[in-house]
Amino acid sequence: MLAVMLAATLLLIALLSANAEYRLFMPGLLEGAVLTVEITLLGAVLAVFMALVAALAKLYGPLPIRWLSTTYIEIFRGTSALVQLFWLYFVLPQFGVFLDAFLVAVLALGLNIGAYGAEVVRGAILSVARGQWEASIALNMSKAQMLRRIILPQAFTAMIPPWGNLFIELVKSTSLVSLITLADLTFKAQQMNQTTLKTVPVFTLVLLIYLAISLTVTIVMRLLEQRASKGLTRGRAA
Repeated sequence: MLAVMLAATLLLIALLSANAEYRLFMPGLLEGAVLTVEITLLGAVLAVFMALVAALAKLYGPLPIRWLSTTYIEIFRGTSALVQLFWLYFVLPQFGVFLDAFLVAVLALGLNIGAYGAEVVRGAILSVARGQWEASIALNMSKAQMLRRIILPQAFTAMIPPWGNLFIELVKSTSLVSLITLADLTFKAQQMNQTTLKTVPVFTLVLLIYLAISLTVTIVMRLLEQRASKGLTRGRAA
């Protein structure tokens, strides 16, 4: 079903692009879409890394590390992504720290989504059956071996659906980076709309491009979930 929706969306984009009124805007919008995808991919990598580190630190770190992890999670979950973006881009220079707009976009969105992802990772780890923990202890595994070989592979399957939602949220949040002068998809659309006043064709194409990106993310996560589930089933059978 999702593949059909994606194919239909891409076909509709192609059909609209054949129209002279729409064709005019496609090159610029596609250029902006490339930047949107780049920010999404790099932000997703940072988010997954921070989520894993923060979740494991909160669960198993010494008390100061647990406090630090909790502080990170609560600050980035409890404040607006837009405010975080502005703080990194406009406030840090007041302290002598100047960051490139692209780097700020990746950091702000990656850290924001990573904070939500940390709770997803923590919940998935805690959802692993108690018997798996006890069996690992009985095999005299260290905590690191236990997590790497037994717990995280099983928790990974439970993490995938909520991570899919978070990645979709990340795609949508990239529209905020237009406010720090990055020429992403939203920025290009606003420029074109202000210049030509062709609101309908510009934002119709933008809507469809965002939909295509989101559907692609969803399909990839569904395939990953299916593969992980099959691997887990084979592991249990063995």
